Amino acid sequence: MSDNQYQPPKVWTWEPNANGGPFANINRPVSGSTHEKDLPVGKHPLQLYSLGTPNGQKVTIMLEELLAAGVSEAEYDAWLIRIGEGDQFSSGFVDVNPNSKIPALRDHATTPPTRVFESGAILLYLAEKFGHFLPKDPAGRTETLNWLFWLQGSAPFLGGGFGHFYHYAPVKIEYAINRFTMEAKRQLDVLEQQLGRHTFIAGEEYSIADMAIWPWYGNIVLGNAYEAAEFLDADSYKNVLRWAKAVAARPAVQRGRIVNRAVGPLNEQLRERHDAADFDTQTEDKRQA
Repeated sequence: MSDNQYQPPKVWTWEPNANGGPFANINRPVSGSTHEKDLPVGKHPLQLYSLGTPNGQKVTIMLEELLAAGVSEAEYDAWLIRIGEGDQFSSGFVDVNPNSKIPALRDHATTPPTRVFESGAILLYLAEKFGHFLPKDPAGRTETLNWLFWLQGSAPFLGGGFGHFYHYAPVKIEYAINRFTMEAKRQLDVLEQQLGRHTFIAGEEYSIADMAIWPWYGNIVLGNAYEAAEFLDADSYKNVLRWAKAVAARPAVQRGRIVNRAVGPLNEQLRERHDAADFDTQTEDKRQA
């Protein structure tokens, strides 16, 4: 039955796996854990449970930037959460994030440990905890938070909307693709105009706004997401491309974007990270573990 023939029932009923697509086996209309399993805990106070998706990259980029800035207290353990296998529904993960989404952070430097979930909240928590990448003056801080929250509200249209219907959906629905392509391009134009006036997203200083937005919009204009750069005419967003390339060139970004990554070329995967030396001692066996 085509999309224009579908008539919603009076009351929707869940039919497991009936919706098709690559995420059908893990999507469900209820919350909570499906199995008992504790989360591992490493040697550092900061314990991250994540996957190298755009939302996961935000946090590992932030942690690597803090370490590059000399904040040794930002050392962390990053544990791989295989969302395709349902790791996010373990009792241990749900205890850290009742929403069962990556990334999730537990800070053992506090008693009791502090849980932080939602990627934007983690960026803000780390910026305030360590005093970096968030301006101290009220105007600069507010502008940075404007763009952090812009990203948190906008990215679902890019990922769950455009990315899903253009790249992942088992059928191509013209209405859905057109609807979300229009919104994705509108968002890119918002960034294009902002970056035409400023070096970075929130002004002249690199901040958590850039770390939040780059994994989504930087990756898409650089051709690293949804195989959609040509479709979106990414080359026309000159200011976004300039910014995306500049951020991508930062060594901390290059490290952070591969942490907990489990797809793509093997040299771009560091499935778990427990020490800075892990980047130098990657082996094929470790990447494939």
